[in-house]
Amino acid sequence: MIKPRARSTKPGAALLAWYDAHRRELPWRARRGETPVPYRVWLSEIMLQQTTVAAVKERYAAFLSRWPAIEDLARAPLDDVLAQWAGLGYYARARNLHACALAVVEAYQGRFPRDEAALRRLPGVGPYTAAAIAAIAFDQPCVAVDGNVERVIARLHAIETPPRKVAPLVREKAAALMSPARPGDSVQALMELGALVCAPRTPDCPACPLSPDCAARRLGAQSDYPAREVKRPKPKRRGAIFILRRGDEALLLRRPPRGLFGGMSAFPSTPFTQDIAIAEFSRFAPAPARWRALEEPVTHIFTHFALEATVFVAHTRGKAALSDCRWAARANLGKEGLPTLMRKAAARAGLIDA
Repeated sequence: MIKPRARSTKPGAALLAWYDAHRRELPWRARRGETPVPYRVWLSEIMLQQTTVAAVKERYAAFLSRWPAIEDLARAPLDDVLAQWAGLGYYARARNLHACALAVVEAYQGRFPRDEAALRRLPGVGPYTAAAIAAIAFDQPCVAVDGNVERVIARLHAIETPPRKVAPLVREKAAALMSPARPGDSVQALMELGALVCAPRTPDCPACPLSPDCAARRLGAQSDYPAREVKRPKPKRRGAIFILRRGDEALLLRRPPRGLFGGMSAFPSTPFTQDIAIAEFSRFAPAPARWRALEEPVTHIFTHFALEATVFVAHTRGKAALSDCRWAARANLGKEGLPTLMRKAAARAGLIDA
């Protein structure tokens, strides 16, 4: 544990000193003295959207091993990228990842633009991601604000309003902590502080380099910040998933390129864009058969709704009258890159291990 800094030390300098002493070694983070590789920075930032560092570490290594350069990723079939992405969720990220690789190779000869505005024009690169890439990969004076940064700034200044509703103020306060000489390290330091010290429930204030200036700590109200937005409960939907067996094979279909699970292989199902009445399930079955409903449905939480899906299983000797469908060997289902919901259904049906 380090001691809180003296008040004579500027907050931004204290933050960088803390980062130099306590920064984690992460697979995508350039080591001391190394120049960051833009491709690796971009790949990690896309993978880390809505996903934890722990979950991304292993998957990042697998991606980088398979496609070590952006040209390799651009040449890869989209199906391979989607399969490699399976389990990380938010599958539009995988489609945008591939589209962005193609755009960088075709429009920028495989070199990411350094400018934040140009980065924002790339597929799948929003304001935060563009700022993070520009700062971390190119040391541009950009302010990248993620959830960790929002929490640190909200506590440091005891901001009474939920951070998303006062985003310009949060950016302004974060910018005040940036070092003109080391903007990339400053961005990472602020994120790291939120991840390691200024944690959501148990902030380690004695170890924080910003604690002498922290308004929330002076108030003894760290747990009150950041102010929370009132969250509406997620709507609940019902649906069905149909697993049609033919010997030791199962029927898979290709989802439409847009929408939920876009472009991925999945079992036939009801549409998940709406709640489907139980009495209506049968009309979405992929073929006439003696369908048997498994006792326990599978559940899954999506960004905007919670789903309870009944899993139906049937056997056939004939052909399924569906376009864009194919038979997949049971032994290969684990390699198909099925979305998490479909993996749950396969496990419930005993086709793969849970």
